[in-house]
Amino acid sequence: MKKVEMILRPEKLEEAKEIFNELQIHGMTVTMVSGCGHQKGRKSWYRGTERDINLLPKVKVETVVHDEIVAELISKITEKVKTGEVGDGKIFVYNVEQAIRIRTGESGDDAI
Repeated sequence: MKKVEMILRPEKLEEAKEIFNELQIHGMTVTMVSGCGHQKGRKSWYRGTERDINLLPKVKVETVVHDEIVAELISKITEKVKTGEVGDGKIFVYNVEQAIRIRTGESGDDAI
């Protein structure tokens, strides 16, 4: 099992959800986050004063999937949500040692 964590542009969340549905990935956690990287933020004007906003809104999408789905998920996400501009996001993949479904007590691959 792998945990796939994606940091995406907020406007790309719907495309990511469509891919999850295509691949029959039924569980995800979505968190609204702020961050910065190579994008370095942007300039904004507030009451006539210029301000630097270096933390930009992003969406973090997390899911745990079977090992054999990871490559296809990454391929489809990078293809569909990419704009080619700085700030498209990142994908991180982690090993998951164990998963347990609390309601039924199922564990391992059966729990996801």
